[in-house]
Amino acid sequence: MSTADSGDFLSVALRREGHTRKFQRGQALFTEGDRAERVFLIERGWVTVTCTAPGGREIVLGLRGPGDMLGELSALDGEPRSATAVTLSEVEAIVVSGSTLMRALDDVAASHELIRMLAARLRDADRKRLEFAALDTLGRVAWRLYELSERFGHESEEGISVELPLSQEQLAAWCGASRESTVKALTSLRGLGYITTGRRRVVIRDLEGLRRQARGIV
Repeated sequence: MSTADSGDFLSVALRREGHTRKFQRGQALFTEGDRAERVFLIERGWVTVTCTAPGGREIVLGLRGPGDMLGELSALDGEPRSATAVTLSEVEAIVVSGSTLMRALDDVAASHELIRMLAARLRDADRKRLEFAALDTLGRVAWRLYELSERFGHESEEGISVELPLSQEQLAAWCGASRESTVKALTSLRGLGYITTGRRRVVIRDLEGLRRQARGIV
């Protein structure tokens, strides 16, 4: 389940008040450091969320897909954007102003949805800190694939199929690893029979095995 898809009240309000926009692949929804108040509810497509580390290295913070909300933090606190959001494919999104979001939050059910979404992201951030401290590249790649299968996978005859919009370089940046070590990890996971891979597609053939690898239980 998407972290933003915990109910209908907030999304219904945003769809009612907002307007639908289409974005081309490679288009920035917003840029780190910008002062802006637009909020985006993704209906279709994929967006990568990144920030720039000291030294100029781009770090992938997350991948957002259908049902996810972007840009709500700046709308809530008025601070500049803390990250950059760039489309990985053609994207269709509901766009609303920050003031529209704030009005929607006058509804108690809608505000509870947003709190649950933010709590889920905080839990995810805590888990990633633990993950980076405890797991090697193989474990982190396994976690990313397991996470994608849980959120965006669908059953197929081969297993759980996940359309993977990330390049190997972007997947490596998301895992905090080099491209070479990420490719090696994917090869190992294939060898273990946990996954098969194709062009921008991964099939999870052994979800429990992948989960054990992601948790360092081998």
